[in-house]
Amino acid sequence: MLYQDTVESEILVHKPWFIASVFAIALAVFLTFNLASTTIGELMRPVIGNPLESGFYGRFAIAFVVAIVFCLNLVLIGFVPLKAQIGIVWFELLILFLAFFKTFNLSLPFIWANLPFLITQGVMTTIYVSASSLVFASAIAIIAAIAKLSSNGFAYGIASFYTSFFRGLPLLMQIYLIYLGLPQLGVVINAVPSGVLALSLCVGAYMTEIFRAGIASIDRGQWEASRSMGFGFGLTMRKIILPQATPVIIPPMGNMFIGMVKDSSLVSVLGVWELTFLARTIGQPTFHHMEMLIAAAIIYWIMTVCLELIQSRIERHFARSKVR
Repeated sequence: MLYQDTVESEILVHKPWFIASVFAIALAVFLTFNLASTTIGELMRPVIGNPLESGFYGRFAIAFVVAIVFCLNLVLIGFVPLKAQIGIVWFELLILFLAFFKTFNLSLPFIWANLPFLITQGVMTTIYVSASSLVFASAIAIIAAIAKLSSNGFAYGIASFYTSFFRGLPLLMQIYLIYLGLPQLGVVINAVPSGVLALSLCVGAYMTEIFRAGIASIDRGQWEASRSMGFGFGLTMRKIILPQATPVIIPPMGNMFIGMVKDSSLVSVLGVWELTFLARTIGQPTFHHMEMLIAAAIIYWIMTVCLELIQSRIERHFARSKVR
């Protein structure tokens, strides 16, 4: 199937009508962007001179040349194998991003001077908050999923109300309600535990449906067979149901953890020294906002890429175990 899709994509890329359509769309997009911004013109300053003095025809010529280069690049990439295509596209996009960031006139010494503190303090706090929240959210999700699969109306009602309520409120509001609302009831929780609690309750509500779907995917006969062998509920879940449901649960659970790493930035409103809070705090006194925000964005991206690689490796492990 992958070979067939690759062949079809190569044939499509080399169709004249396809190239003409892509060229027209690229020309329209680049011309619109070039008229609204001078970014492309600034990148081509060594060739065209001052982009502000180029006028409409000069900007049209810039968009025309960029569109031709884009289409030529698309055609040439179609001749190489699929993995090489992916690598080339990633490399080209990375170069474009670096060129785009260069237009901000960033202070690289300022970034390098503060990068160690962002990693040692901000990244570690972000990982701590996210990992702690994932553990508590998983425990909540398993209990709520079992309650939603039970025939007990009381347990089902509590679980369904929990998932409906915490999936229906914005996470930022939940953080405020816990951190600012509970003290009015005499319960004072510090910033970090409040953020972990809010993330756990919110993400746990979403993960409840993931666990419920994974457990429900196991045939009912597995339950009946375990009961006939004298297994109790806990032993059945631990030895029979959850091991079979894990391959179904892992992919969406990995996506939830990746999302949780990014959502943990919301606890910065409580003054937690995580990555986003430090990036904003360090850049504000010296007006180097973009330097710190871009550095934090790249760190978030690197973390999510690492998590995606770990997730894909775990999925391949379960796939091989299933084949065996």
